[in-house]
Amino acid sequence: MTQAYSHAFLKAMPKADLHLHLDGSLRPAGLIEMAKRSKVELPSYTVEGLYDLVFKESYQSLGEYLNGFQYTCAVLRDMENLEQAAYELAQDNLAEGVIYIEVRFAPQLMMDPARGIDFDTVMHRVNRGLARAKAEYNNQSDVLAGTRPPFDYGIINCAMRMFGKKGFSPYYTHLFQMLRDHEPKQVIKTAAMEMIRASVRLRDEEGLPIVGLDIAGQEMGYPAHEFKEVYEFAHQNFMLKTVHAGEAYGAESIFEALTLCYADRLGHGYSLFSPEMIQDPRITDKEEYAQRLASFIADRRIAIEVCMTSNLQTNPAIGSAQNHNFKHMYHNRIATVICTDNRLVSRTTVTQEYELALSAVEIPLKRLKDIVAYGFKKNFFAGDYLAKRAYAKQVLQYFDRVAEEHGVS
Repeated sequence: MTQAYSHAFLKAMPKADLHLHLDGSLRPAGLIEMAKRSKVELPSYTVEGLYDLVFKESYQSLGEYLNGFQYTCAVLRDMENLEQAAYELAQDNLAEGVIYIEVRFAPQLMMDPARGIDFDTVMHRVNRGLARAKAEYNNQSDVLAGTRPPFDYGIINCAMRMFGKKGFSPYYTHLFQMLRDHEPKQVIKTAAMEMIRASVRLRDEEGLPIVGLDIAGQEMGYPAHEFKEVYEFAHQNFMLKTVHAGEAYGAESIFEALTLCYADRLGHGYSLFSPEMIQDPRITDKEEYAQRLASFIADRRIAIEVCMTSNLQTNPAIGSAQNHNFKHMYHNRIATVICTDNRLVSRTTVTQEYELALSAVEIPLKRLKDIVAYGFKKNFFAGDYLAKRAYAKQVLQYFDRVAEEHGVS
């Protein structure tokens, strides 16, 4: 039997979060403060009211889950708010022992051409907030002495699978007006290609730690293969890649992410072990297909970014953590990284996500350390490979010390 791990140990052990949406992870009090400053109307101006009306413990559907983003994105189009949100997000993670984060968001949701807020401005403000938190933490005496690992981060830029002609953001509205004679999907792909080209430019010319590409938004009707050229450009320019795949669509979407989009990691990947979700009529033996794909992923150590609370909220049919497919990922020895997805929208922390995973599967300390290690070995670290290895080694040595201090063996 696996020993019980205390909340104090799980909070103190070094952790990473590789699937962390900036616009879904604001402090509720921070959102209220930003909304007042920017004159953005909210349904409530108390934390309790926002929890009751918007950011709930459970949701009826994915649509209800996504409702809160209209408020967070609105306040983040103020660049002071955007920088503050990035800074506070790093602080909140550090407060619970999360020392490496990859913050993802769609920059084009924050851009506003009429106000002069372009891609570069958005990226620099996010980076400035994260860099300030990093400098403050890493200048502490025990970090400088090497007795505690430093904090680091990367930024993953998201292209959107779909957006409407009006309302998604001023940038997208403007783009549809500029390209009014194009088919909607051509406009969407044009925006995605502009985003990845700008990301590579800022990484290479200005040294911003933009470490990866993601594609987010509704899976159904907007398959990843439609963005193959975008992912090819990233691939050819040494930009690492993750894909929201297998969150709300069958395992064939995961296969597509791996084979057509060169995915280095998978976001969610829940449907890998739900063969009943496969819709491709060419796949006749769904069980065999799912198992072969799982073996392929495990053999190549492709990590899955697991977000259990989010999955339970957006797919109420799962029911409980014990029914979540994490247990199948674990037993099939797939590299899994425990992540939050959206700290505010899901009202969760990395520590809580570990507690949820441990409530579903008995995990001995050695395997728990493996899961922690995946967050540092499978990340998209901004430095070179040797620096990444050295950082991971330092973190895992610290894990051992924390375990010993908490009497975990």
